[in-house]
Amino acid sequence: MRKAKTSSLFLKHLEYYVNTYMTEARGLSINTVSSYKTTFKLLIKYMYTVKNIPADEITFDNLDVDTLSGFISWLETERNCSASTRNQRLAALYSFSEYAQNHDFDAASAFRSAVLRIPSKKVLKKRRIGFTREEVKILLALPGYKSEIALRDTVLLSLMYSTGARAQEICDLKVRSVNFRTTDTTIDIVGKGAKARRVRIPDHCSVMLKKYIRHRGIDADPDRHIFSSQTHEHMTISCIGEIYKKYIRIAKEYNPELFKEDRYSPHSMRHTTGQHMLEAGVPLMVIKAFLGHASVQTTQIYAESPQATVDKHVREWNKKNFPQTLYSDKVDPEKSNICLLYTSPSPRDSTSS
Repeated sequence: MRKAKTSSLFLKHLEYYVNTYMTEARGLSINTVSSYKTTFKLLIKYMYTVKNIPADEITFDNLDVDTLSGFISWLETERNCSASTRNQRLAALYSFSEYAQNHDFDAASAFRSAVLRIPSKKVLKKRRIGFTREEVKILLALPGYKSEIALRDTVLLSLMYSTGARAQEICDLKVRSVNFRTTDTTIDIVGKGAKARRVRIPDHCSVMLKKYIRHRGIDADPDRHIFSSQTHEHMTISCIGEIYKKYIRIAKEYNPELFKEDRYSPHSMRHTTGQHMLEAGVPLMVIKAFLGHASVQTTQIYAESPQATVDKHVREWNKKNFPQTLYSDKVDPEKSNICLLYTSPSPRDSTSS
């Protein structure tokens, strides 16, 4: 009887946490909720296939440190999870164990202690990838206006650069999100954790967006999503990802001297916006508010100059401080004694060796 009671408590807490707590109490993003749900599905699968424990018999007591460590190892070996994904799965367990302990200390305290004993793995810091100003100009001009999809993509790419919005935030934009004015049009964006912010967009982008909404015939329907795919009224992140892949491929084909990175993503445009704002002299705290960062430490990454900027300044420094006139045109390095430093050891060197 005790086993059945404890088991029902586990499933009861997990169900409420997944379906209600994460969205209503925590205000977690759709992507975070989806990731956490996947973690718990994998945990239930592991318990059944490896431990021979079906879902309705899982208890908090079952989830001791050995079992949870085995689950994390299973993710890496059997599921080929990267260190980053492994840490995301562990973060889901951390969060649920904290919730469970706070709501039922007696039942879940051991589970919470077990989770806390599993360390996160150190992950190599990924290099931030963005676009140069020339690359942005090329990218925004690529789609054109010859078809409905081309028109949509032109407006979408322009808006992403103007707002620095995340892909999900662009997907969620509705007609009522835009406050059109003659100048200083603003957009209300709901970001991670249901945090809302209002950003201003350039006038030319505002005009383009207004024409596009009217062209679609949705200007009188405030609840319509601004951007839709060919199959869904509410565009998805994966759709935006495909849009970027398409135009990056074309851009690389016609501009082989640019777009040197192996892979770009929609988030690259967000990084680009933040970097270009910083280069224009916009204060970090303003950029933080504009991009919707929870902490200025996140915004601080834009203070790290991208490689293209570093290379540009180093070239300029080299030209200024190491001009060709620094060296005499009359001296032939091949005939100069300086070459002997690298070709002929001195007698002293020979004897000392």
